[in-house]
Order: sequence, then C-alpha cells, then structure tokens
Amino acid sequence: QVQLVESGGGLVQPGGSLRLSCAASGFTFSNYVMSWYRQAPGKERELVATVTFAGRSTNYADSVKGRFTISRDNAKNTVYLQMNSLKPEDTAVYYCHARGVLSGYDYWGQGTQVTVSS
Repeated sequence: QVQLVESGGGLVQPGGSLRLSCAASGFTFSNYVMSWYRQAPGKERELVATVTFAGRSTNYADSVKGRFTISRDNAKNTVYLQMNSLKPEDTAVYYCHARGVLSGYDYWGQGTQVTVSS
C-alpha cells in the first residue's frame, strides 16, 4: 500500500521557520522524483520545489527561491522542505508528491496545513 505522510505543518509568525517531512512507503522511493506542492484557499495548486532521485538536482518556484530548501534521505524514504523567512503569502496546504519516471505512476500525500500569521 502506497503512503505519503506529511508532517511538520503548523502556525508560525512571519519571519519564522518550519520543516516539513514526508515519509514514503509502498514503493521504491529512490526511483521517484519528489516534489512539494501547495494550495492556498481559492487558488490552484502550485509546484513549490522538486528534488531528483539522488538529490543532486533541485528546482524551486521563484516565490520561494532563497528561502526554501528541499532535500531527501533515500535511506529513510523521506523528503523534507525547510522553510525559512516565512511570509503570510506562504500560507497554504502543502502536499508531498512522488513521480515515477520509469513507472509512470504518481502519488499524493494528504497535505499538511502551514499558516503564517502574527
């Protein structure tokens, strides 16, 4: 059974930091490109960051460059999103996503709420 379980969301003040985690199971984690997406109320889901199989290559949305860092630990089947200098506009539900380049399958987590507010 495939599972992506996010954790680490919560309420933080502007300028603060959070670290999201996504624990994967039920598939060969190292064969999947991992990403974080987010969806704010009334807006479409958007891609935040992506990390390739071994973690050597990353990409970020312009809105988070220099503030967010995506990483993965293939030994722990976990992908992380370190979020620094958080802004109110970062408020959203954050989703973990796995894309199998070879398998063609993709999976979503259930999401974790991040709220940036004073």
